[in-house]
Amino acid sequence: MSALSDDTILSECPYSHEVIEKEKKIADISDDGVHTHYNAKGQLVYVAPINGETFVIPDAPRRCTWTKNAKQDGVFFPHTYQNWKRSEKIQDNVLQLIGNTPMVKLNSIPKKAGVKCNVYAKLEYFNPGGSIKDRIANRIIQDAEKQGLLKPGMTIIEPSSGNTGVGVALASAIKGYKCIIVMCEKMSNEKVAVMQALGARLIKTPITADSYSAEGIFGVANRLHKEIPDSLILDQFSNPGNPLAHYDTTAEEIWDQCDHKVDALVLGAGTGGTLTGISRKFRELSPQTKIVGVDPVGSVFAVPDSLNKTDVTFFEVEGLGYDFVPTSLDQTGADHWVKSNDQESLTMARRLIREEGLLCGTSSGAAVSAAMKIAVHLKEGQNLVVIIPDSIRNYLTKFVSDNWMEARGFQISKNVNKHWWWENAVSKVKFRKIDTLPSNETCDNVLAIMRKLNVDQVAVLKPDGNILGTVTKSHLINNILAKNVLPTQKIENCTLRIFPKINCNTGRLGLISRILEKDSYVIITESCGHSKGEKPLGVVDINDLYDYICKAENAMSWK
Repeated sequence: MSALSDDTILSECPYSHEVIEKEKKIADISDDGVHTHYNAKGQLVYVAPINGETFVIPDAPRRCTWTKNAKQDGVFFPHTYQNWKRSEKIQDNVLQLIGNTPMVKLNSIPKKAGVKCNVYAKLEYFNPGGSIKDRIANRIIQDAEKQGLLKPGMTIIEPSSGNTGVGVALASAIKGYKCIIVMCEKMSNEKVAVMQALGARLIKTPITADSYSAEGIFGVANRLHKEIPDSLILDQFSNPGNPLAHYDTTAEEIWDQCDHKVDALVLGAGTGGTLTGISRKFRELSPQTKIVGVDPVGSVFAVPDSLNKTDVTFFEVEGLGYDFVPTSLDQTGADHWVKSNDQESLTMARRLIREEGLLCGTSSGAAVSAAMKIAVHLKEGQNLVVIIPDSIRNYLTKFVSDNWMEARGFQISKNVNKHWWWENAVSKVKFRKIDTLPSNETCDNVLAIMRKLNVDQVAVLKPDGNILGTVTKSHLINNILAKNVLPTQKIENCTLRIFPKINCNTGRLGLISRILEKDSYVIITESCGHSKGEKPLGVVDINDLYDYICKAENAMSWK
């Protein structure tokens, strides 16, 4: 039997009607069959609040009454349950391959860090969709089916940073559901391509839209749900099936693979389900195991809250951290929190690939860099387990690329060919003025202006004059034709907020040349003092750079 076979989900509740009614009163749960309620079998049927008429963020206080002694004390347990077992040789479909992921020992990186203990990496990218989120996607869909919330022909809508979206799209493809994934535009194009290949429709939200806004992933998901008949938002951020998937299976696998000896567990927190589920199971199995949560600088998950104080508002690492605390995250599940930054996370992810042969993603780098800080305090013979959430597949055009790393300042551009102009300042190049337009201009007007000016890109400005992003003619036309944006909508809805740029005072021509190997242009900017904003000064393309080099070399030859 598969670890996640439908047959392993128990459908009966061993508690009496009186106990259920008592628990309902305590939890303030409705019985109308529309909102979260108990069914006739005594199961908690969870309907995410985001499915309602009023837009809400999934950051409500947890009502879960779990304790490590709950089972011994006979505490009411209203959830479905998955009985973990080692998988069989042949499965009926790819969903039954979810779980039972391998674990390997890290060698090179711990040795170089002077670590004495055993460091084991649980490779969650061996799941069929390529990440740990396959577990929760399959679980919350199974629960919704068994509880009558999800029926054939319905549309699943899910706000996601990408990996859960892939998992939901994968399950939807096999089960025949329509699927819409709402995600922030900072997420990788590879994730988008995979979800589209699986038949999902992708809706991107602006990188500047916070989680509490109508333009953020939750606001957009809620709007789509109200517009699309027979749709359901499963909502991994509040769905109890999220932590339960890890409580029932992931934690059991780790316990089994380490022969019941785990001294420390290090794992990142995105929706929080992994940390919550695994930590609670280990509180029951091995209370002495230290649980360490990893949270990016710029996120607000870590405890105490003083750890979260920072001026950082954006981080490149995907799948970890948010600007709110999801309902599915029990912050107290971690004995200790480690804040990670992009530099160490991306560098470590590249080291894991090159030194350990683990084709992993950015959040894996964050987890392992944090794990090394913990591992140096453990002794020889002790076991530390770190979760590797996803794979390199999602980031081939991001941190895997030297150009990408250099353009964002995470890696130094090396002058391999000994170019004389490599360290020259950006100001040496006669860059062209870039045309600017306000963010409240309409898309059709912007297109008309670009045609009149005969330009391929313009800078879009915020009301304060700082740059919001750029728009290219092809990007704008493609989005209008794809009906992602209406011609009458404001251009801010179609602005590329992640764009190639370089500071006029600190940038060098070597870096510009590296950026132009992948991008068609670079925006030259200047900083605006304490506002942390940037103003666009001009634009450079490969022709501008080449003209400068040729003219300078011709001038030198005449001397």
